[in-house]
Amino acid sequence: MVKISNKLNNNNKLSIREEIEKRERMHLSPYACLSAESKGRVVPVEICPIRSAFQCDRDSIVYSKAFRRLKHKTQVFLAPTGDHCRTRLTHTLEVSEIARTIARALSLNEDLVEAIALAHDLGHTPFGHAGESVLNELVPGGFSHYRQSLRVVDVLENDGLGLNLTYEVRDGIVKHSKGYGEVLPDNERDLPVTAEGCVVRYADIIAYLSHDLDDAIRCLVIRKEDIPARCQQVLGNMHSKRIVTMIQAVLAATEPHNGKLVFGIEKEVGGVMQLLRQFLYVNVYSSPQVHTEFVKASKMLRELYLYLLDNRDFLEKEIGSFAVSASPERRVVDFIASMTDRYAQNMYQRIFWPRALA
Repeated sequence: MVKISNKLNNNNKLSIREEIEKRERMHLSPYACLSAESKGRVVPVEICPIRSAFQCDRDSIVYSKAFRRLKHKTQVFLAPTGDHCRTRLTHTLEVSEIARTIARALSLNEDLVEAIALAHDLGHTPFGHAGESVLNELVPGGFSHYRQSLRVVDVLENDGLGLNLTYEVRDGIVKHSKGYGEVLPDNERDLPVTAEGCVVRYADIIAYLSHDLDDAIRCLVIRKEDIPARCQQVLGNMHSKRIVTMIQAVLAATEPHNGKLVFGIEKEVGGVMQLLRQFLYVNVYSSPQVHTEFVKASKMLRELYLYLLDNRDFLEKEIGSFAVSASPERRVVDFIASMTDRYAQNMYQRIFWPRALA
């Protein structure tokens, strides 16, 4: 990696970026990752006189095509009739907001947590985890959205040049996911290298636990009365109250130890969060209303994958120069994972539905 340096300009005055880096050194926690101390980028770039390294990363992510596509990717509910269900984009924005709140309370680097949060789901497939499961079954070596998110920023964006993000942001992206395991893994090698990366892991689960519950009620999949009483007693009955309660529980149990910031969560709240995760899995993610649509989406992506793999001319016409150096299997996976829900549906219709002849 190329170390990011800090140089005075020709007038011996600090640039705006250097003023920002100076404020970071003065005001951030000793456990924060300072912009000026980033391990840098794979490819050297001209240093911005205005923005810190992590601000540049955040802006690159927001202006990327993959970020814009998140607005048409499923979070949990496929093609909801209402306008207010979360998409993968609104989930990402909520994770970013929660991560910034935690980072500010702990005097960590808000620009770094924001960059990680905004990029953490760029590799998600259409149709949410249903799409991820299908590709994981079909692709040799498996598929995971967090590895694909890193591939998006390293290889696929910017016409194959990638976004050339800093080491710390890339690390936070690939280590953000927890599945149904512990928020922070036991194996230290799986931990983000920065405290900011750990913040995003907590922000992700806090966001989806509350908003998936909120959307499930809105979509009439469950009723408020169905929620375990313990969850309501401890976390609260409103979305905002649940968020604040979970954030407070993280802040209360996070403290320095042996020169590092060790994250935790208050026992009672942590137990209730696990109870809520189980409740959502059984009553929402596995509910007939959600599961039935996921079966349809899975069938669609499975057939698209096999068709594109067997029809190389069609694939090349559709995909153009996208990831041109990859194997055919990798190109198909990259293409399908990049699709929005409606793009996948339109392509499926175009390929498999009969068309009336004039």
